[in-house]
Formats: sequence, structure tokens, C-alpha cells
Amino acid sequence: MYFFIIFICLLKHCDAQHNWELLDESKLIRFLLTKYEPEAVQVYNKLVNSEWEHAIDLNNTVKANANVKANLEMVNFEKYYWTRYFRHLDSTNYKSEFVRRQVKLLKELGMSALNDQKYEEFSNLRSTMMNIYSTAKICPYQKKTCNLQIEGLSLNPDIENIMATSTNYDELLFTWKAWRDATGPKIKELYKTYVALSNEGARANNFRDRGAMWRNKFESPTFENDLERLWMEVKPLYDELHLYVLNKLKLKYGNQFDAVDGLIPAHLLGNMWAQNWMHISDLVLPFLNETTIDVTSALKKQGYTPWQMFQTADKFYQSIGLDPCNMSYNVTAGAMIEKPKNRHVICHASAWDFHNGRDFRIKMCTRVTFEDFITIHHEMGHIQYYMLYKNQPIAFRDGANPGFHEAVGDTIALSVSSITHLRKIGLISNNQLSSSSSLNSLMIMALERIAFLPFGLILDKWRWDVFSGKVSPDKWNTHWWQYRKSIQKIKPPVFRSDVLDFDPGSKFHVPADAQYISYFVAHILEFQLHKALCIAAGQYDPFSDRLPLHKCDIYGSKAAGKRLKSGLSLGSSRHWRVALKAISGETGLSGSAILEYFQPLYKYLKLENKKSKISF
Repeated sequence: MYFFIIFICLLKHCDAQHNWELLDESKLIRFLLTKYEPEAVQVYNKLVNSEWEHAIDLNNTVKANANVKANLEMVNFEKYYWTRYFRHLDSTNYKSEFVRRQVKLLKELGMSALNDQKYEEFSNLRSTMMNIYSTAKICPYQKKTCNLQIEGLSLNPDIENIMATSTNYDELLFTWKAWRDATGPKIKELYKTYVALSNEGARANNFRDRGAMWRNKFESPTFENDLERLWMEVKPLYDELHLYVLNKLKLKYGNQFDAVDGLIPAHLLGNMWAQNWMHISDLVLPFLNETTIDVTSALKKQGYTPWQMFQTADKFYQSIGLDPCNMSYNVTAGAMIEKPKNRHVICHASAWDFHNGRDFRIKMCTRVTFEDFITIHHEMGHIQYYMLYKNQPIAFRDGANPGFHEAVGDTIALSVSSITHLRKIGLISNNQLSSSSSLNSLMIMALERIAFLPFGLILDKWRWDVFSGKVSPDKWNTHWWQYRKSIQKIKPPVFRSDVLDFDPGSKFHVPADAQYISYFVAHILEFQLHKALCIAAGQYDPFSDRLPLHKCDIYGSKAAGKRLKSGLSLGSSRHWRVALKAISGETGLSGSAILEYFQPLYKYLKLENKKSKISF
């Protein structure tokens, strides 16, 4: 009789705290399955649909308003269940770890804990900042005063192509500065309010500030120390790469910049944020006269289209035993894999889970380049992860930690970018497989993966300091460049002001309110996973030079795919160490696999740097 009364109370949304706390495990699970989960699926599906429609048509006010409305509906839904039910739960009342973990996750409301007015303000702030970023344009170097609407250049592909292909020092400098002028200063004042609201939302969830709330997702009380340990493990490799590249750039640009301080000007590395240096590979390859491995040219010469690039990635995942995911790049089913010509969109590549177990999509302004070929495999990794945990309770439909989601596709990309795989799928020929070309290939990979590591670390270190109040708004820009100089060894090419400039705002993830440390964790984790999968596939022997890690390709290995599925299908239902152990046999993050992977290049860099004229 007592159970009947409680169950009727739940069906009527009774919010009596003492009744709710008396629920045992079976009744709680029944409530979640029959009441909460079906409603949550509908609400989240509607929200993602509205966000998608807004992202692919930024200037459509009807879609923008619909997105705001769907956000508020989601907030009201989450707040309703949290206020009446979830916040009253005590995880210690339940014996099952599965139930305790759900309770722990459901008790954290996120930014929805703000009151309706402040959440709407917070949501509008994010939308406004993203709109500034996504619609920003600059004039061409050849016509510094122009009509932006007609002649202006967008970030993707125009500005990014300039940064990737130009070697004109002044053009790169103009473009680098113009992009920051078009974004950061317009975002800075908005960001002050964003920080205040972010911290208020975090405190409503019992966190000190938003940075603490973000770090909590990694479930390690020593997370910041863990990051420092990992960075110190891989720093010697980065330092050698940085010095080698600095010497090559000094040879290229001569007296156009001063290298005495050991810092590289931020605009010379082939990327707007100096986070990926692969586009300057033709300046720094160990063997410039070796037959060039130009995958971009091969893709274009063989007539690849964006669609065919996606098909090729899909085949890789299927080859290791994972399910087809053609729905994710099917344009007729709603996906966007090329930039529309008639409207503004958010071009930043992303993978989307529509929370109904059927609809998964990729949004990307794809170019036929090797870089985008790798990005496709990365985004498809997200899709595969979504598909593998789609049957988990909705609280567990997430990565084991935020770094896991980013690591999956990048782990696959390590195989895809190997010379072994590129030869296998016909994008390089047999005469490009010499030891010299192998070292060149390792250099290109280091310019992407190793060069990224300090940038992946400092963006959120800076934001954690901003959220905590360690640095005041009048010093935000100076603090940003202190990190970039001391950790990344990169300097601004022109004077930067705390009053006029806000350079972090020129990076997508800052106005987008998107955590970034997950990418640093992912770049460590992907090599750990790659090593484990390569051993499972019989493609790597740490005690033999015959099967080096950097030449491993797990294509076609069902054994590797089985290991991957065993960890990914858990979603966030277990601590990330459990998922890591299921895949790799290890329970902690380590940089040792990175050092194994790049060992031949590391030896080469140290020898070359000893010969160099510049040393610091």
C-alpha cells in the first residue's frame, strides 16, 4: 500500500522531499525508465534540432528564436526534475554502483541552475559571441580598405587558406592581426558578463567557480597536477621540435624577426592560432628533396569529393567491426558536409547526437585536403561513440571523460595517416616508402600532434585563472600571452594591448563556451589507445624494429575493434579508468606511448639541434 501511494505521488509529480528520499533502487530505476527518460529524449531531441537549424543558418531570426525557446524549455525541464526529485537524492542510499553513479550525475544541474532570466541572458550571450565569431570578415591584404559584405574574407576557407599557404611575412602579419581585430575586441565586454554568470551557475551546483565545475568532469582530485606531470613527460620532445622549427623559420625569414629570445612569432606557423604547424612542413621536413608525400594532391588528382572522403572513413570503421554510420554524412537525411553558398553557417566541424538513438549527423565545410580527410575520421569517431552507448541510460550517454570523446577519432586517424595505410588505400605509392619518407611523415605528424600539446594545455589554464579571479579583466590579454610565451614559446608578432585587444576571443572555443582541456587529454590518450589497439591487431611489437608504432595500421582488425567497443560502449556509466583498462589494460594516463611513437624523430631532432647555429 505504501509503495502504491509513493508511485501515485510520482506520477502526479509530487515533490515532497521525504517521500522522494524513501525510494529504493528498483523504484528509482522504474521512475527513471518510465517517466524521466522518455521526456528527456523528447526535450533534448527538440533542443539539438533547434541548435542544428540555427548553426546551419545563422542569420535566420526565426531559427535563432526557436533555438532560444528550445533552450528555455530544456532548462525548465531539467530544473523541474532537479528541484522536485534529483537534488533530494543521496547516492549513499543505494548499493548499486550503477544507480549511485546515475544519482551523482543527475544531481549536477549545470548552467540550468541559473534562474530563468539569468539563464536566458547567459544563452543570449553565448549566441551573440558565436555570431560575432562566425560572421566575422576581414579585408584582403591586397585591399586593406574594402566593402566587407562584398569583398570581405571569411575564416573558413579564405583566411585559413592564407595562413596555411602564404609565406609573405607582411601578408601573414596583416591577416593575423585583422582576424583578432574583427573578433576579440567585440567579444571582450560580453565575456566579462559571461564569466560572472558562468561562476554563478557553478556555485549553484556547489562548485567554487566554472573552472572547478569543468575539471570535475575528469573525476580526479589531482587533475591539475596530473596535467603538469603529463606535460613534463612530453615537454622534452616539444622543446626539440620547437627549436628545430625556430631555426628553419629563421633561415626562411631572416631579419624579419628577432630569434634571440627563443620565441616564434605566432603568425609564421601555418595556422591562425599556431596550434597546428603541418602547413609549414615544406619548410622544415628533414629530407626536402625526398619524394614528397602530398596526400592533398593525391586526393584531388584521384577525383575525391567530400562525399567520397566520408565514405572512405566509414569503410575504415566498418573494417574493424563497427557499424556503418552513413546517416551521419547523408545530406538528404540532414547532414551538412559542404559549405552552403547562400547563407552563413558555423563551419567549425562537429558531430551531433540527436538523442533518439537513430539520428547522428556531421556538420562540416569540407575541403578536399588531407587535413579535412583526417578531420572526417575524427568527427566520425564521435559518431561511433554516440552509437555505441546509445542504449545506456541518458545520464550515461557521454564519454568516459571529455578527453575520451576527442581521442576516439584521433586514435583511428593515427592509423589512417600512417604511410602503411595511405599506401594501402592508394594515396601514396610504393616508391614513397623509404626511411627518409618515413621520417618526413613522422615530422608532419609531430607538426600536428606535438605542436598542439602546449596550446591544448594553456587555453583552459587561462580560463581557469579567469574564472577563479586569479587574473582581473584588465590583465586578461597579458596573462594569455604570458602562458603562450612561457609554455608554448610563441610570441605575438606585434604589440598587444590589455585595453584594446582580447586575443583569446579569436579562438572558437572561447566564445562558444566549450571546454578545451579535453583536447590535451585526448592527444595523450590517443597514443595510449593506438598502442594498445596496434598490439591487439598484431601490428606493433615494442621489442622489434620490424613493427614500429608509427607505421601501425589497424585497418581490418576485428580484435582491435572489439577492444575499442568494450570500453566505448560503457559511455560514462563507469569511471574513465575502467574504460581505459578495458581498451588498453592501463588505468592511468601516460605520455610514454607518444615518446615511443616519435622516438626516431626525437633522435633526429636532438642531433640536428646540436648542429644548429641558434641554441637557447
